[in-house]
Amino acid sequence: MNRSARAFWLRSPGHGEIRDLRLRDPAQGEVLVRTLWSGVSRGTETLVFRGGVPVSQHRAMRAPFQEGDFPGPVKYGYLNVGVVEEGPRELTGRTVFCLYPHQTRYVVPASAVTPVPADVPAERAVLAGTVETAVNALWDAAPLVGDRIAVVGGGMVGCSVAALLARFPGVRVQLVDADPARAKVAEALGVGFATPEDAVGGCDLVVHASATEQGLARSLELLDPEGTVVELSWYGDRRVALPLGEAFHSRRLVIRSSQVGTVSPARPHRTYADRLAVALDLLADPALDALITGESAFEELPQVMPKLVSGEIPALCHRVRYVD
Repeated sequence: MNRSARAFWLRSPGHGEIRDLRLRDPAQGEVLVRTLWSGVSRGTETLVFRGGVPVSQHRAMRAPFQEGDFPGPVKYGYLNVGVVEEGPRELTGRTVFCLYPHQTRYVVPASAVTPVPADVPAERAVLAGTVETAVNALWDAAPLVGDRIAVVGGGMVGCSVAALLARFPGVRVQLVDADPARAKVAEALGVGFATPEDAVGGCDLVVHASATEQGLARSLELLDPEGTVVELSWYGDRRVALPLGEAFHSRRLVIRSSQVGTVSPARPHRTYADRLAVALDLLADPALDALITGESAFEELPQVMPKLVSGEIPALCHRVRYVD
């Protein structure tokens, strides 16, 4: 079997490269996976690419199969879909999702891969990690039937949350973003859309994912008294100022964090594997294809990543195509 592989590395902040390597033979209980697709999680991966991970968060921000250390050289990523070429009989030939970086082939424990359901196309399954984040966020947020909800920030995570909220009965969901082009994505997901200036207030719940202090301040303004903002944004090394004077206390508002690194305490008996399986099942919905807004070949990643960071390539999820 083929033991050659190529991997995308961040050589130093702002500079990527592709490296050749040889894989070891898989041991008992391991699988050799040939990558079909991977996805660039634009918010986190562009922050890593520009060297914006604070020293205090180097350990917390490590990806499961990361090699190297921040700020670089580092091999980073966690949205990978491939086919098992070698391994246990029940997995060989199966399409699987793994939290692995951008690499053409890799060897991991069989327990690290999750079979993709038959009704989920492999090219859509790259969204599994982000939809898993949305699942965890909604376990934390605990929306109720009939709630009035805004999702502020129409990036990959915010749109995933909005897509799942669109399935809740009687819920009014509005995606709020400064980019009017996000209206088409909102329409495809079956939710309303507004710019921050035009967003409808009186919300029971706001999920914030814009990674800007302006977005978080606007999220607080959109709440009804006793309302909650669930904060999903990752700010990296930036400080954020908030208007916690004015009516923040008199309206008894709440800001709570949600982070995918820990399974929500609201689901104490669920495992990471349970949560990922839920996300993969949800990806049977073709509406989620609206979150994939760009595609390029694996060999182009060193040129593509700087353009994703600068915004020259606007993207929610940018999909990476592999050809053996």
